[in-house]
Amino acid sequence: MTRLSGWRRVANAIWRAPSDPQIYGTLDVDAGPLLRFQARARDVGARVTATHLVGRALAHALREVPALNERIAFGRAEARATVDVFFITAVKGGADVSGVKVVDVARKSALDVAEELGRRAGATKAGRDADFARSKAFLDVLPMPVLRVATRLAVFAASSLQLELRALGLRASPFGSAMITSVGMLGIEQGFAPLAWIYDVPIMLLVGEIRDRAVVVEGRVEARPMLPISATIDHRYVDGWQISHAMRALKTYLAAPERFEPPVP
Repeated sequence: MTRLSGWRRVANAIWRAPSDPQIYGTLDVDAGPLLRFQARARDVGARVTATHLVGRALAHALREVPALNERIAFGRAEARATVDVFFITAVKGGADVSGVKVVDVARKSALDVAEELGRRAGATKAGRDADFARSKAFLDVLPMPVLRVATRLAVFAASSLQLELRALGLRASPFGSAMITSVGMLGIEQGFAPLAWIYDVPIMLLVGEIRDRAVVVEGRVEARPMLPISATIDHRYVDGWQISHAMRALKTYLAAPERFEPPVP
């Protein structure tokens, strides 16, 4: 046994043993099929973005890999009744963030998701979302030490016990089955989103900016619009085998969204 010295000794004094179950991965997707679907939707007056389509793809992946659509509480895994996706949105002109949980995304069309998300996100930004207003008012007035305790109690009640805390504007499983955030609109190509313990979800996707890149297609180098997607996954739910199946399902949807969507009118 060798005694630690130098930087290794200092490092062991600074940090504790790792206890974070997060897995990180990236995926580059040919955005051509998504852009063509968006154009068809635009022709009928629907504003469908890459984030909406990635949300539908994620819901498809969770339905194909049921282990990712579970909640873990009290040492047991319980299947969720629906595939719900929480879309993180900016409020206060980008100075703060909130979000919208869209229920049963696996059974809704991309156009339905886009319409619901746009309507409800608009209400939140305009201050017309009663639940968001109540929870924000409650959290903003608490002193920091009290806020830390209140946050843990609220998460335990809403996630572990599945209680509805309507007085605080908090619903059971407030963050749904999975989460999505987008930084593409900010001109950021790629990044990783933290999977905080309060979310109680197994996966979060971050959608980057679509940019033209040189890619190899059938032995030729071509310029293609590419969409970077980053994933943060909780290792407590799945391992590499399930992750590979989920990513395969995600890519299958994104390669041809029209196969999984009703015909655009």
